[in-house]
Amino acid sequence: MQGLALRMADVGPFNSEEPAPPQSLFESETRVGTSAMEYEQSVRVGGRRWSLQFQPVVPFLSPQESRLPWLLGSGGLLVTALLTALVSMLVLRRSQALDHAKETDTALRESEARLRAVFNQAAVGIAQTDSRTGRLVRMNQKFCDLLGYSAQELQQMRFQDFSEPSDLAADLEQLQRMLAGELSEYRMEKRYRRKDGSEVWVDLMVSPLRLEGQPEHHLAVVQDISKRKHMEQVLRQSEEHLRNILNHMPVGVNQVQDGKIVFRNDRHVQICGYDIREAPDVDTWWRLVMPDAHQREHAREAWHAACTAALKNPDGAIRTVECVITAKSGVRRAVELSGMILGDSHIVTMVDQSQRKAAEEEVRYLAYNDPLTGLPNRRLLLDRLEQALAMSARHQLCGAVMMLDLDNFKTINETQGPDMGDRLLREVARRLRDCVPEDETLARHGGDEFVVVLKDLGADPQEAANRAEEMGQTILAAIRAPFDIDGQQHHTALSVGIAIFRGVRESADELLKRSDLAMYEAKAAGRDTLRFFDPQMQAAVSERAALEADLRAGLDAGQLELFYQPKVDQGRITGAEALVRWRHPDRGFISPAEFIPLAEESGLILRVGDWVMRSACAQLAQWSAHPVLGELTVAVNVSPRQFHEGSFVPQVLEALAASGADARRLRLELTEGMLLQDVEDTIAKMVQLRGYGVGFSLDDFGTGYSSLAYLKRLPLHELKIDKSFVRDVLTDPNDAVIARTIVALGTSLGLRVVAEGVETEAQRAFLERNGCHAWQGYLLSPPLQAAAFEALVLKRAGV
Repeated sequence: MQGLALRMADVGPFNSEEPAPPQSLFESETRVGTSAMEYEQSVRVGGRRWSLQFQPVVPFLSPQESRLPWLLGSGGLLVTALLTALVSMLVLRRSQALDHAKETDTALRESEARLRAVFNQAAVGIAQTDSRTGRLVRMNQKFCDLLGYSAQELQQMRFQDFSEPSDLAADLEQLQRMLAGELSEYRMEKRYRRKDGSEVWVDLMVSPLRLEGQPEHHLAVVQDISKRKHMEQVLRQSEEHLRNILNHMPVGVNQVQDGKIVFRNDRHVQICGYDIREAPDVDTWWRLVMPDAHQREHAREAWHAACTAALKNPDGAIRTVECVITAKSGVRRAVELSGMILGDSHIVTMVDQSQRKAAEEEVRYLAYNDPLTGLPNRRLLLDRLEQALAMSARHQLCGAVMMLDLDNFKTINETQGPDMGDRLLREVARRLRDCVPEDETLARHGGDEFVVVLKDLGADPQEAANRAEEMGQTILAAIRAPFDIDGQQHHTALSVGIAIFRGVRESADELLKRSDLAMYEAKAAGRDTLRFFDPQMQAAVSERAALEADLRAGLDAGQLELFYQPKVDQGRITGAEALVRWRHPDRGFISPAEFIPLAEESGLILRVGDWVMRSACAQLAQWSAHPVLGELTVAVNVSPRQFHEGSFVPQVLEALAASGADARRLRLELTEGMLLQDVEDTIAKMVQLRGYGVGFSLDDFGTGYSSLAYLKRLPLHELKIDKSFVRDVLTDPNDAVIARTIVALGTSLGLRVVAEGVETEAQRAFLERNGCHAWQGYLLSPPLQAAAFEALVLKRAGV
């Protein structure tokens, strides 16, 4: 019996009721301990009872199979525990859900109660309406009170029943759009008919109300606005009454609010001709009635100042401002604008002063003007001449009186009649106007005599004579041209007498006498010419004419030369100012102070300036290859007339291109005076050239009329302190203060400051102590010819 262990024992007789103690008969050698897999069997052998015990030597089950019952038992216990927990949780959740349902039901009932209270106690009428039929489903007490019906009566009605028929169409249209989804809600003002037949205005707000399982409804919220509508009606009537009053006023009236003209009366439209469609706002109105931008800006500034001052006045009155407007018809009207500040708006009154002004102007015109030619008469001539004399004496400036007399006018008047003589005088006056600047005086002295008064001809009498002679020659040339009158050509000429004055011990009558004597000298000299009252001055004029002829010849013969005055910055020569010199074949070097003004007056400055520019650029190009000289800059003085030529910028660029010079090495020196002629044109030209690298220097700074408003706009590179300040900087406190101020101003603007005319070491030291390290002057060197200048630069550089 392999695999089994056997044990046999005798337990006594077979029939014995109580077994005897077992006596071992046989026992296998291989036994295991006590095992649950043990089998015992009793057998009868020869009347004895034997006990047979069988036990497996090796277990029948594997270890895993042995543990299986325990695992199954443990799993069952775990599943039982989980099911118990789940059931407990479900019971708890059900209990919580029941509690929450109770709380929700309570809150819902409370919310409905509050909503019902709000609905019934709202300050506005609220009604729930069937959108398809218009029948009222539910409404609050305010809605009932508004219409005078009970809730039961209204529930039997449609909103169409109490709507004003003329308002109903618009209401239904909006409702259909809302039901179609085009509008989320809508609002309108409409009228309802109350139960007693009276009318009530309401503000209606309608929004959709969609309830699940119920037909489509909408909610209407209405507010009684009858009082407001009544006030609006009263206000409209009052405004209409006021409008009628304003429209019958003899002055133009308008109201301006936030730049819009919200009202204008009929007289306002009659004066300017523009209604609300053409001039809806203030800007458009100003632009239409004042096409000229400069005039418009000036008038608007005056009006703005008056409005600003009115804000400080207790009564808010806007003071009167006079201006001239152009009506839609093209008629110019003199008007007076005034008004009143009213909160965020203001009332403007416009009084047409055209007729009064025209009458006053006609009286004034006839008192001071010649009716035939329209020129000032002798009365106005004397007044203006007195003013010119006063200004001349105050500023120590010279002026001139020119007496013009038509040659042989008496013959024309006698042979062709006074009418032809008058027409010729009018044509002569027209040509004279074209010759004489507007700011000068041209008058008819009487008969065939005219007088021209020229003021501000400079402080030098010789210069004044030159300028007066130039004007005289211009007038003579203009009158020599034939006059075409009724298809016939008429020729005439003038004799001109000139008297120079300086406002000292001279009277108007005396000057007229002097110019008259000089005019007769011109007639005696053969007519069609001019003469000066002073014979010595006549010689000077002749000399000037000869010098002008020599200058023209000198330009053609190449007699001009460039000299260079070094510019020093912290001890190092950084550049030079190019100065033109004229080597006359007979007189030697002629001072620029003598021939430059002549060139300006005669127009030769354009040729001189072009030659200087080209020569300076050529010199820069020649120096560019040198390691020391190539680092220098050259400054060229530009005359006002040259700068304001339309071709100035192309000429500079052409000179640079033709020579191959580096534009960054070229500096153009401008004076303050030329900047005032046309600031915007000046800035445009400077910006254009600066874009190519050309630098700019403001010359003689402090001697003109510098304005910080334009100075900060100019693309300058440096400021130059005029030598008149540098000369007395150590002895005159005012000059010292001016010099310091210019240095501080230039530094604050990021500009280089250069002092001119430095002649002593003390002057240079003063300038350096005050922050000016760049200078030029005789302390280092006078202007030098190119070769001498190059040698000085190389010597200072240690080359």
